Amino acid sequence: MLIKSMPMDERPLEKAVRQGIKALSNSELIGIMLHTGTKNMSSIRLAEAVLSLREGGISELGEIQYEELLEIAGIGPSKAITVLAALEIGKRVAASSALKRHFIQSSHDVADLFMETLRHEKKEHFKSVMMNTKGEIIAVETVSVGALSNTVVHPREVFCSAVRKSAAGIIFVHNHPSGDPKPSEEDIITTERLKKGGEILGIKVLDHIIIGNGKFSSFKAMDLL
Repeated sequence: MLIKSMPMDERPLEKAVRQGIKALSNSELIGIMLHTGTKNMSSIRLAEAVLSLREGGISELGEIQYEELLEIAGIGPSKAITVLAALEIGKRVAASSALKRHFIQSSHDVADLFMETLRHEKKEHFKSVMMNTKGEIIAVETVSVGALSNTVVHPREVFCSAVRKSAAGIIFVHNHPSGDPKPSEEDIITTERLKKGGEILGIKVLDHIIIGNGKFSSFKAMDLL
């Protein structure tokens, strides 16, 4: 059924205004993002096709890629980017809420904060988590995206913000797209180099967490720091 053929009080937009956005189903929410359907298919039907791209439905929506969306008849570049933009906003809001005034007591705390945002990334994302003397996160910065190397992750880039923000300590976090969080030789060499750079600046490298698919490794726990 096309949206215009539905009873007025059942149309997603009118329903959201009347009952609140939480009253909408997953397909109705995505349908509003898509805004319009096709000549023969409503935006809600298109939304159902989006949800069907993964067996897990809404729980795996964050993994959907641009090319997959384009394979759905009725979804072009504009609609595909709209969906991906909404998903990215959701991830950033979730990450920001989790990090706000968060105190770190263990490597598990760090892994929990970044697991869902990094476990499905197709490229390596290297982040620095800056801490104050109380063990509170004061800032998180993405240092690089791509293969980790001494050239890409240089102490100059890594510690620049930490110095400006007067960070007392720093925790490094990066993901392995393979899903295996075991540190590589490059990981170990880069971490040792950054540790020495931190010692010169008086900023202690507290840990380096590698995120895999549902699991992680900690340099501190493995006595690699």
